[in-house]
Amino acid sequence: MEASIDKKALYSLSYGLYLVCSRKSDKLNGQVANAVMQVTADPVSIVACLHKENLTTECIKESGIFSISILEEDTPMTFIGNFGFKCGRDFDKFGKCSYDIGMTGAPLVKEHTLAVIEARLIKQVDIFTHIMFFGEVVASCHLKEGRPLTYAHYHEVKKGKSPRNAPTFTLNEVR
Repeated sequence: MEASIDKKALYSLSYGLYLVCSRKSDKLNGQVANAVMQVTADPVSIVACLHKENLTTECIKESGIFSISILEEDTPMTFIGNFGFKCGRDFDKFGKCSYDIGMTGAPLVKEHTLAVIEARLIKQVDIFTHIMFFGEVVASCHLKEGRPLTYAHYHEVKKGKSPRNAPTFTLNEVR
């Protein structure tokens, strides 16, 4: 039997949409990511997988900290676009959004967010075009009730696409 990859099978995986944020000295940056999950309970740890070329990747490598903002289902496409389709090297992503600086120094985006999580980097794993950042959770805060934005809702209801550097970019053609 010849091996083949059915992209529709991969499209069936479930994801959320999150903002992964960090800093590089005084420069704040963040991006939309769908490859985020909790990986252990004791101690609580999370992983975020980001493209090697992204500014947020550079920020996490330099600072050793990152935050996750869990987006709500009603997040407008313009907000997603600012963090998902614009480069922080050319655009101030934090210029028009509500955020705080957490105890680690990472920015915590609170606008359109159900909860925020802060982590200190404990390990990074290079995987082809991406880097997986494993972090020990040092703080978290539930901000409000609501439905988290899923990747399926983003594609099916909001008609969103994945940017070039997203792990799921090649799945844009499945719909």
